[in-house]
Amino acid sequence: MSTIAEATYRGRAHRRARIDGWRWGGRIFLVFMLLYTALPMIWMLITSIKSGFAAMQFPPQWWPDQPTLASYQKLLDPQNSVGQDFLRFFWNSLFVSTTTTILSVIVAVPAAYAFSRFTFPGRNFLFFAVLLRNMFPAVIFLVPLFILMRAIGLVNTHGSLVLTYLTFGLPLAIWLLKGFYDNIPVQLEQAARIDGATRFQAFLLIVMPLSAPGIIATAIYSFIGAWNEYIYAYTFLSKNEQLTLPVGIQRFFSENTTDFPGLMAASFMMSVPVVVLFLVLQRYFVRALTEGAVKH
Repeated sequence: MSTIAEATYRGRAHRRARIDGWRWGGRIFLVFMLLYTALPMIWMLITSIKSGFAAMQFPPQWWPDQPTLASYQKLLDPQNSVGQDFLRFFWNSLFVSTTTTILSVIVAVPAAYAFSRFTFPGRNFLFFAVLLRNMFPAVIFLVPLFILMRAIGLVNTHGSLVLTYLTFGLPLAIWLLKGFYDNIPVQLEQAARIDGATRFQAFLLIVMPLSAPGIIATAIYSFIGAWNEYIYAYTFLSKNEQLTLPVGIQRFFSENTTDFPGLMAASFMMSVPVVVLFLVLQRYFVRALTEGAVKH
C-alpha cells in the first residue's frame, strides 16, 4: 500500500509541477508582451521630455540629463501658433470621433436587434451583405467617396468624415452586437411581455442592460477607429482649421528639420484619450458582463 501511495503522490507532484511550469511560462509570455507593447510608449514619453539636441544624439540618450516639459507647454499654450493648432486639431478629432461613436451606437443597436430577433425576406442576404464592404481595402473607396462628398458639398467639413467612418464602422458594430443579442434568451423578453411590457419596453429594460458589454465594446471600437483614421481625413480636409490630429501632427515635419520632442509629445497626448476611455469604461464593461452572466 505504501508503494501505491508513494506512486500516487509522485504522480500528483509531477502533474502539479507540470501545471506550475505552464503557469510560469504563461506569466513570462505576458510579461514579454507587456514590455513589447509598453516600450514604444515609454520611449515616446522619454523623447517628449528631451531637448531638441538630446533627441538627435547618436547613440541615443536613454534618459535626458535635463528633462523638460517645454514641448507640452508649447502644445497646451493657446497663445502661440503651435498650441493653437494642436488644441484645434485635438478638438476636431474629439468632435468627429464622439459624433461617429454616438451615431454608430444609435444605428447599430436597433439594426443588430432586428437581425437577431426578427425574420424577414432577404434577412440572411442582407446580413452578410453588410460585411461586403470589409472585403475590400479602404483605399479603393477613396476616390468614389471623395466624388460623392464633393457632389453633396461636404468636402472640407467634418460631416464627410463622420459619414465615411459610419460606412466603415457600422458593419462590424452590427456583427458584434448581434452576437450579444443572440446570447440573450428570448424567454426574458417573453416574460416581460406577459407582465404587460411592450416590445420596446422589454428591449429597453431587459435587453439593453444585458447587452451593455457589447454596446461598450462597439463604442470603443468606433471611437478608436475614427480617432486614428488618417487617409480619408487627409483627402477630405485641406483647411487648417478643419484638420484632425492624425493629419495635423505631420505639421511637426518640415523640409529642413523635424521637432522630434514636439512630435512625440503630440503623439503621446493623442494616445491619452483612447487609454483614458478604455480605463474608464473597463469597470462598466466588467460589471455589465458579470450582470449579464447571471441567469434569472
